[in-house]
Amino acid sequence: MFKSVLVANRGEIACRVFRTARRMGIRTIAVYSEADAKALHVREADEAVLIGPAAARESYLDATKVLAAAKATGAEAIHPGYGFLSENADFAEAVMAAGLVWIGPPPASIRAMGLKDAAKKLMIEAGVPVTPGYQGEAQDVATLSAEAARIGYPVLIKAVAGGGGKGMRKVDRAGDFADGLASAQREGQSSFGDPRVLIESYITRPRHIEVQIFGDSHGSVVHLYERDCSLQRRHQKVIEEAPAPGMDAATRKAVTDAAVRAARAVSYEGAGTIEFIADASDGLKADRIWFMEMNTRLQVEHPVTEAITGVDLVEWQFRVAAGEPMPLKQADIPLNGWAMEARLYAEDPANGFMPSIGRLEHFRLPEDVRIDTGVEEGGEVSQFYDPMIAKLIVHAKTREEAAEALAAACSEVEVWPIRTNAAFAMKCLEHPRFVSGDIDTGFIATEEADLAAEPLSAMGLEDAAHYLRTDAEPDVSEDPGSPWDGWNGSRGFRANAAASTHQHLVVNGESRTVPMRDEPHAVISYLPLTDGAGVAFENGSAFEIRAFARAGDGGGAASDGSLRAPMPGKIVATPVKAGDAVTRGQPVVVLEAMKMEHALVAPFDGVVGEIAFAVGDQVGADTVLATVEAAA
Repeated sequence: MFKSVLVANRGEIACRVFRTARRMGIRTIAVYSEADAKALHVREADEAVLIGPAAARESYLDATKVLAAAKATGAEAIHPGYGFLSENADFAEAVMAAGLVWIGPPPASIRAMGLKDAAKKLMIEAGVPVTPGYQGEAQDVATLSAEAARIGYPVLIKAVAGGGGKGMRKVDRAGDFADGLASAQREGQSSFGDPRVLIESYITRPRHIEVQIFGDSHGSVVHLYERDCSLQRRHQKVIEEAPAPGMDAATRKAVTDAAVRAARAVSYEGAGTIEFIADASDGLKADRIWFMEMNTRLQVEHPVTEAITGVDLVEWQFRVAAGEPMPLKQADIPLNGWAMEARLYAEDPANGFMPSIGRLEHFRLPEDVRIDTGVEEGGEVSQFYDPMIAKLIVHAKTREEAAEALAAACSEVEVWPIRTNAAFAMKCLEHPRFVSGDIDTGFIATEEADLAAEPLSAMGLEDAAHYLRTDAEPDVSEDPGSPWDGWNGSRGFRANAAASTHQHLVVNGESRTVPMRDEPHAVISYLPLTDGAGVAFENGSAFEIRAFARAGDGGGAASDGSLRAPMPGKIVATPVKAGDAVTRGQPVVVLEAMKMEHALVAPFDGVVGEIAFAVGDQVGADTVLATVEAAA
């Protein structure tokens, strides 16, 4: 066994590989870009080497720099992780030529499965069922259009070198084929430098079933059962589970046998995944599952396979790469219980799932589940890399128990000010269709309206108001009988605010009036912020809570009609102008703060008197941004 390993990757996969390496007594070496200088994977390694600027092409994708780092640190082996250089046959050859151990499949296997059209031809020769379609050399419009008509619409056009949904177009009718083809070819050329495509029959209710396979240099190939990765949004996986729901013994044998044949056809060694597409219109059937592609590396979702088999797949990678036989034979690999994984992305579902970047000022994940992550509190989520920041993995006796446990774990996620998809994932896991196993790759698109995060609950609002009030610094009003007794403009309410029975709050930019409570319901987790604000965490969502600068009906509105900034920020929109008539609740100024937009609305019907700032201006907390004069 080699004594040191360099992981040519970053984030959670580097941390994951290091965990097994440490347990096995193997020295760990990290590489990092300038953007990752303070990243968790750098601190967790025994040694780390800076290899270039933030852009991946100048650091993590630069094979020469990675190999130089391995030489400088005396690394004996290189683990590529997944993504970046993990399926680059030239890199694998360069690693081996440098006298290092390559922890991955032979370069020839990578090349054989690297192009979708060539891989499908190879699978046909190996007796592996493939999706009906065309993967020929002719790429002219006339030939491809004729093949699409032969296959029958709808069809799927796919870039032969594609991945991640790029270069993929669904075409429903012949009249749209030419445009769909041109679009797929352009994206294939742009993303992969290869405009060639193949055409497949489009499966109307597809499920994404994949089989974990493993081979060694002694001629053995085994499978470690299947995973279902059908819950996807724009071809990116969100929830994965093992085994696949609705998979009977006969269908499992058919698909796992096909996966083993596929691996043997390319003399595969190490960890790999054979991906299949299943027609789920009438349940999973052995004759309705077809080969789609092979990933010649470890997968993001490998923890669910580890959970149901008890196997450490990274340890197996190390042992097989070192020339050892696989630790278990097929008959000895167990299948126990059910496992599920949720991918936690730094993205804002309420804003079109846009990536959310910046500093993780607060980062709390559940403690009773497996967490694979490459970030920590105080760290940065960079614009340069994938927005996945963690994986939450559970294992239970049954699928129902696993779904319930993972939903509960997602509900406990606390991240601020970065936005995440935790609440979205929780809603997926709790959806009746998912719970019943009625899933396909179109599930999220079909059910998206039901998957939106819920607003802060009534009890959660009352809790937030209570915590905001009790967290405030005491102050004394000039009028002891005022309902604002104890009000402090920069901090909020104090605990014994006297005559008022309600509190006026701004919750994620919207005004709310909340009954005052002496004791909380304790249904939320609360994080005090500076400048008189707090964050309520409930069911995986984060809600910023602020008190009004004055008592009023609109967000940030005073009773005299002045609209004040509830926090420092930037003006991003002024939907109206001075002199315009407005109605109560109509947005007047939109402020961007903490990467969120907050609409300041008219507190009553009236006329806009003044807008004091222009779009792009930075403003401080409690600044008067506009005024509204009451209608006569």
